[in-house]
Amino acid sequence: MDDSHIVVVGAGLAGLVAARHLAVDGADVTVIERRDDVGGRVRTRTNDGFILDRGFQVLFTGYPAVRRELDLDALDLRRFTPGATICRPSRRSVLSDPLRDIDGLFDSLRNPEVTTSDKLRTLALRQDLSTRDEDEIFDSPDQTIRAYLRDWGFSEDYIEHFVAPFYGGITLDRSLSSSKRVFEYTFKMLSTGHTAVPATGMQAVPEQLAATARDEGVTIRLGERVESIQHDSDGAVVTTGDESVEADAVVVAADPKESRRLTGVESIPTTAKGCVTQYYTLPTESGLDAGKRIMLNASNPDPNTIAPLSTVAPEYAPPGKELISATFLGASALDESDDEHFEKTRRTLEAWYPERHFDHLELLHTDTIAFAQFAQPPGIHDALPDCRDPSGRAYLAGDYTAWSSIQGAIRSGKEAADVVRDDLPT
Repeated sequence: MDDSHIVVVGAGLAGLVAARHLAVDGADVTVIERRDDVGGRVRTRTNDGFILDRGFQVLFTGYPAVRRELDLDALDLRRFTPGATICRPSRRSVLSDPLRDIDGLFDSLRNPEVTTSDKLRTLALRQDLSTRDEDEIFDSPDQTIRAYLRDWGFSEDYIEHFVAPFYGGITLDRSLSSSKRVFEYTFKMLSTGHTAVPATGMQAVPEQLAATARDEGVTIRLGERVESIQHDSDGAVVTTGDESVEADAVVVAADPKESRRLTGVESIPTTAKGCVTQYYTLPTESGLDAGKRIMLNASNPDPNTIAPLSTVAPEYAPPGKELISATFLGASALDESDDEHFEKTRRTLEAWYPERHFDHLELLHTDTIAFAQFAQPPGIHDALPDCRDPSGRAYLAGDYTAWSSIQGAIRSGKEAADVVRDDLPT
């Protein structure tokens, strides 16, 4: 592939990984990104000393593609404690991973929200999934998460009070009507790795990928939108607002809607799952007592979860301040005002902590994200496009060729690069 010129459209995780691998293989690679920074959906902003990721995002360090492509030590990760705090009015209880969080073992054993039978089934499920890899899980017969858990014999209380808010937060679907494959694989990853955020925010992930790509000679052009792509078996022409670029191949790694527009591949999923994440600050002495665990709303979905971000990552807040976030799920959340979300969070905290008032809770920022993931009902993964589906010398790279996750995005970038290398003459 020496001296081949390849254009990658999109500087998200998939595009950056594809670009680096293509450059390592000897190609001259140019990445064209319509935004002014890298990262796609993984971005971070700062606000008066606070670090605010675009929506509540975390990194699962157990993901194989994450371990392969990222220098985790250089990201200076801050880890959540395994498990969660299950919250309802006037009551908060810890459910942790007894094999990975010895300090939480006693509290988990006493947890009134989860029966002993459910705890034993959880350990049995963990053992079952430990023997299965990603391909085996995503090739297995599918059903909803809720039906899958019922088949395993879990109680309705366990499903509603723990799984619905916890995995509803992962799939953006508290109804648990998403594919059980996503549940199985993320459950496995939570059992084998850590949940973490970089000390400087999640955008450190794509920035590291961009830096390693540039080190291999990749050119990244920001602030340029690709208007059209023409391709056949001999090559491709990528047209921006300013020029037409000839290439031996083009890898389309834009967001799903843009990728479908550019390639015409109808199997690219564009049905979205959205969410709203609000960021709040409190004086340090008014912080929560959840430690480094995410807080699950067991009684209602507004908000679904609250995360003690600056307890996990002190760098996320300036001295004397605490940073917490609350995430709301579903289409209805997208239509509500910032004030409505803020009041729901304040009332929820006061219900969880009836001995306290939250008059000092201050709203910092709201992220309303209409397309946070593509919808993943049972069977969706069997219908996703292949990276070769555009035909000719155009290829796809994005989580929509695998499954909606950081693992899916990074893995797809490597797979697209491998296919391009196999197709181009040496």
